[in-house]
Amino acid sequence: MRKSNALKLSLVSLGLATAFTASANIGDDVSKAVKESKVDVSLRYRVESVDQDGVQEEALASTLKSRITVTTGKVSNFSAKVEADNITAIGNDSYNSTVNGVTDHAVVADPEGSEINQAYLQYSGSFYTATAGRQRIVLDDQRFVGGVAWRQNEQTYDGYRLQVKPVDGLTLDASYVYNVNRIFGEDSTKSDLHGDVVLVNAKYAFNKQHSVTVYNYSLEFDNAASASSNTLGATYNGKFDLGGTGLAVKVGYANQEDAGDNTTSFEASYMVAEVMAKFKSFSVGGGYEVLGSDDGDVAFSTPLATLHKFQGFADKFLGTPADGIVDTYLKGATKVGPVGLSAAYHVYEADEGNDEYGSEFNIAAGYKFNKQVSGLLKAASYSADDYATDTTKIWLMVTANF
Repeated sequence: MRKSNALKLSLVSLGLATAFTASANIGDDVSKAVKESKVDVSLRYRVESVDQDGVQEEALASTLKSRITVTTGKVSNFSAKVEADNITAIGNDSYNSTVNGVTDHAVVADPEGSEINQAYLQYSGSFYTATAGRQRIVLDDQRFVGGVAWRQNEQTYDGYRLQVKPVDGLTLDASYVYNVNRIFGEDSTKSDLHGDVVLVNAKYAFNKQHSVTVYNYSLEFDNAASASSNTLGATYNGKFDLGGTGLAVKVGYANQEDAGDNTTSFEASYMVAEVMAKFKSFSVGGGYEVLGSDDGDVAFSTPLATLHKFQGFADKFLGTPADGIVDTYLKGATKVGPVGLSAAYHVYEADEGNDEYGSEFNIAAGYKFNKQVSGLLKAASYSADDYATDTTKIWLMVTANF
């Protein structure tokens, strides 16, 4: 009897000791997480002017994006992030923000307002990361899935994401998204895309120079059925050393079909081929990108892309024309002292039929004042032939990160 009581006492003592130890460890983890937590503040001020033929008044927008980001340290491999944004018009608001009712002016899609940009819980394992909540999802070069971070109100995603690196060179990325928070703000009828979105992306890097990415993006929207589609594709990226000259090559192909409740049956293809030569003081190259059409009825579309990065800064092709689009372009970049310079020239035409849409010239100059503050001057000039109207846009932007 005494031995039994002694055994029970020992087990109770052991359990209490274990509980206290675990509690102490958790307490230590929490204390460490608090110490490792950080708060970041970002300010981005921008002036944007738009002169567009066919619109009664030019636009002049002066906006400030203020962002605060809180990232916790890890507790038992869990961490969290909360990020809030505010966009305010400062000084001049003579522009159509898409929600302010100023419809006689050209559009600058930076509406005023405040939003939770990100709010998620994340678990980091030895070879994988799982994220749940509102988050930033940027895949590859953002041609199909991106954050549209150029606009003051970023595009983020509500859902679940799993990123896995099971072996050297292989990266698997899968997300289920039930809501896309678009750039137009909560006051807009276009503020969100609801539905079932499955994003699967697999990349294998053979070495530092060569990689292949295979992807499947299934978009089934409840409130935008005509944008529902399924896209399957692959991209090769390669780098070659040609005796002191670097050569970067990108080749990609994708096939897209209707999906979900889309009432239009279609099939269209996407192709891209780009070559860039990199010298000591500058880079130059060109490319050929096709968003195809199904007999001029429906064209290949990328509604979740960071569209400002592609087909010119003037943003004339945010929605693909029904006849599709062929973009033939040249671009280059260099540095003059501390100033980074880049330029591009695009020629646009229809994939289906003989329409010549127009041409566009882009130029940008960036300067970093210090580690926290940078500036950007950028311009785009679109000359219309058979599509849209002549448009000139100019941006002046200053960004500060603390």
